[in-house]
Amino acid sequence: MGYGLGIFLLALGLILALAVTDNIANVDLTMVGWILAAAGALVLVLTAATLARARRSTAVTTHADGSRTVSERRDDVPPAV
Repeated sequence: MGYGLGIFLLALGLILALAVTDNIANVDLTMVGWILAAAGALVLVLTAATLARARRSTAVTTHADGSRTVSERRDDVPPAV
């Protein structure tokens, strides 16, 4: 999954929901289009959240005297996909 799949589903869904006027027996193409558009939007949001989470890391170091050091690292460069 990724941005490409999300954009594809969103575009296909909006085309079916808003532009197609044909009828297929027992299939509501408008509803199918809205479902695909919602699925595409969900894929885009999940991809963005997953990539943002992958760029952040936290390390906790425990020293001999019992104290802890917490360090966070954030990479602003997106990973190669």
